[in-house]
Amino acid sequence: MLSITTEVIGDDVKSTHTRPLLVIAALVALLVTSCGVTRDGGELGLHRLRMMVPNSPGGGYDLTARTAVKIMEDDDITGRVEVFNVIGAGGTVAMARLMNEKGNDDLMMTMGLGVVGATYTNGSKIKASDATALAKLIEDPGAIFVPADSPFKTVQDFVAAWKADPAKVTIGGGSSPGGPDHLFPMEVARAVGIDPKSVNFVTYDGGGDLLTALLGKKITVGTSSPGELIDQIEAGQLRVLAVSSDERVEGVDAPTLKESGIDMTFANWRGVLAPPGISDDARNSMIKVLEDLHATQGWKDALAKNGWTDAFVTGEAFEKFLVEQDNRVSTTLTELGLL
Repeated sequence: MLSITTEVIGDDVKSTHTRPLLVIAALVALLVTSCGVTRDGGELGLHRLRMMVPNSPGGGYDLTARTAVKIMEDDDITGRVEVFNVIGAGGTVAMARLMNEKGNDDLMMTMGLGVVGATYTNGSKIKASDATALAKLIEDPGAIFVPADSPFKTVQDFVAAWKADPAKVTIGGGSSPGGPDHLFPMEVARAVGIDPKSVNFVTYDGGGDLLTALLGKKITVGTSSPGELIDQIEAGQLRVLAVSSDERVEGVDAPTLKESGIDMTFANWRGVLAPPGISDDARNSMIKVLEDLHATQGWKDALAKNGWTDAFVTGEAFEKFLVEQDNRVSTTLTELGLL
């Protein structure tokens, strides 16, 4: 018979107990957990689950991944999920790793428009549409940020200075050329009559690095999504001049571009991929995990808190969307003379 002896020490009292039933229960629980059983008894077919983030901690992909994983763990959709960051070339390094893990059914990766763009501008032969499409999760507006003590009080102040001397106004974004933080200011430039090729744009590897540059006055203006820097907005460290959505973002005291006289909207998006070559059963199990996540109240609350728009689609619909995004980015970068 299995047994274990435990020593409980407290208030200077020691006692010894033999608890064979507890040991057996613990072993059974461990075996069940290691098999990846969901809360409703469904078999994930995974011994473990990892979530790769293709940029630095603090960025949009990181925020999305860690928010999703916490909810999945808290709601017993999964067991413990390992989240790790693979940094480099705007997500291209992480994409290469994902593709090299062909057939590996324990790995997911958050990604989005920025990763699609980076594969083009870094000359990679890998495309997001080559991986296994799991789900598109959210859409996210762009925002124009400045430090709280910036002389730019409105987006009109920024545009006036930008038109006067485009080279003098340094704009930073947390994605490579071709990503949302790059495409967004290029489209704003075109909308206000500035040649996109004259924009002085600096690339940072994620929102964390972008925040450091903004607060350190290394750049004049930052472009990103409101949710990435919401804590700094609420703390009064950053001010949002405008957002690119059709309507104002809840919790962000800033007008839309249209309200400010700039006739354009812009949306980023984020989703989840798996390596190529996994089985249909593994793919369907991963999609089920994400569907369960999407149904939780915690995820609904996260959408509201971060100003994210629910844009959930899975499987074949997401596959088609990825091909469309490849074409969108390729066309835009060609028009800008970057390809």
